[in-house]
Amino acid sequence: MTISIEPLIYIGIFVGVVMLVNGIYLMVFGKSVSMNARVNRRLSMLEKGSSREDVLAKLRKEMDQHMKSRSVPLYSLIADKAQKANIAFTPQQLMYVMVAVGFVAFIVMTFLTAAAFPLRALLSVVMGVGGVYYWVASKAKKRIALIEEQLPDAVELMVRSLRVGHPFVTAINTVAKEVADPLGSELGVIADEAAYGRDVAESIGAMADRLDMQDMRFLAVAVGIQQTSGGNLAEILQGLSNVIRARFRLFRRVKAITAEAKWSGNFLSAFPLLCLVGINVMQPDYYSEVVGTQYFIPACAVVGVMLFMNFVFMRILVNIKV
Repeated sequence: MTISIEPLIYIGIFVGVVMLVNGIYLMVFGKSVSMNARVNRRLSMLEKGSSREDVLAKLRKEMDQHMKSRSVPLYSLIADKAQKANIAFTPQQLMYVMVAVGFVAFIVMTFLTAAAFPLRALLSVVMGVGGVYYWVASKAKKRIALIEEQLPDAVELMVRSLRVGHPFVTAINTVAKEVADPLGSELGVIADEAAYGRDVAESIGAMADRLDMQDMRFLAVAVGIQQTSGGNLAEILQGLSNVIRARFRLFRRVKAITAEAKWSGNFLSAFPLLCLVGINVMQPDYYSEVVGTQYFIPACAVVGVMLFMNFVFMRILVNIKV
């Protein structure tokens, strides 16, 4: 029995592509783009001597650049997620990274596998685009989750600042200095925009639309109503903080309840593919007798459709709207 390790090589190359993209990102921008830093990126840039106006211009450019490239056919696939992840790469640079890692994947497959040239070319394109997409999507998911977790504490800090007599813009600026990234830099941009004359509620609403966050929309509405109708903003924000915390607890509870079903669905969807890879590794000629038959391709198509339907229906069953 001959063991083929090519399927494992392809998986390893894809993992390497994702790690390479992350390495290039950190090499170009350093630790300032890391979401684990105690001091947020905006304050780090100010400490290095950049003016407040230059920092605001740079951060706003990074926040808006991806949405302006939605019309690019290939880039439109990741534009929304790149904006939510606030990727510092420009759209052109991200496209170059796709090409670069795809070329690296092609070179590695050339030396490590015996696949034909068309297959290697196709897989290199898939790995280049897919690797960057997976990396951007994971960054976006992590960043949005961190902002949702930081938001209740940030709102409570605003409430405390308002209760000691500070204006709302000053409260936001204070919170922007105390909160780590990713929320710290986002609130810092809002404070800087307000300092240059933009309406605070409008800035918060723009941030909510950019990140597609319902809790931020609640905050924008609360601030807008207080500006037009008056009232005790500290009490309004305190109630909002309680609502956000209650929603966050409910989301966590729903996530815990549906975790088993989600993992079961993922396992049932991935298990046949893992079996296929395992069979090809242990016995590459296992399907050699049926590959040439007229029923092989239709059977593969039916299996693929059934796996896809299983994945979709399992997602629907556990996607509970809160």
